[in-house]
Amino acid sequence: MKHLIAPSVLSADFANLQRDVEMINSSKADWFHVDIMDGVFVPNISFGFPVMEAIKKHAAKPLDVHLMIVNPDQYIEQFVAAGADMITVHYEACVHLNKTIQAIHKAGAKACVALNPHTPVELLTDILPMLDMVLIMSVNPGFGGQQFIPNTLLKIRRLKGMAALVNPGLLIEVDGGVSINNLSDLLAAGADVFVAGNAIFGAESPLEMIAAMKLESASSVSSI
Repeated sequence: MKHLIAPSVLSADFANLQRDVEMINSSKADWFHVDIMDGVFVPNISFGFPVMEAIKKHAAKPLDVHLMIVNPDQYIEQFVAAGADMITVHYEACVHLNKTIQAIHKAGAKACVALNPHTPVELLTDILPMLDMVLIMSVNPGFGGQQFIPNTLLKIRRLKGMAALVNPGLLIEVDGGVSINNLSDLLAAGADVFVAGNAIFGAESPLEMIAAMKLESASSVSSI
């Protein structure tokens, strides 16, 4: 299976957003990861539809949109209209998760569910066959630059085992503290998609860091 790198535009330079979007276009990255925060579900506010539409205008790769918001259902169609190819909602924010997943698919996007660090993967047992991807948060959501939570590796392994029985094509995404230093451990645990913000945009050369992460994922896979 191909492993994917999704730079988080939350760590981009917003004074030069078009430049950074075009940098990702020219890189070996696979997706744009777009974090939407409302200041309610998480203690931070990021950006809304105007900024996302500006990203989409220049993006040449899919938008992986992560909704860290309450009541995501009321915005699903708007996010798809603004350019979302994949929409991730939080298990902890959805009262009727089955209905939310159906709404995402009906709107024309891939449907994904995120789990906070304290939320067991087993809670997704009944919904797993409906999902395109599960996002395992490896930090508490809301801010970039946090330290990776080691228990994430155990959660990925458990989820991989669950998916093998009912949804073998499920993608497992990891977000939070991901870097080239822990990429091989994440791959060995069964992760497929890697969100990296500070590790990429804080590097001396973001282009070279993305290329290095792609190379590391390819070499790690061949040795597993």
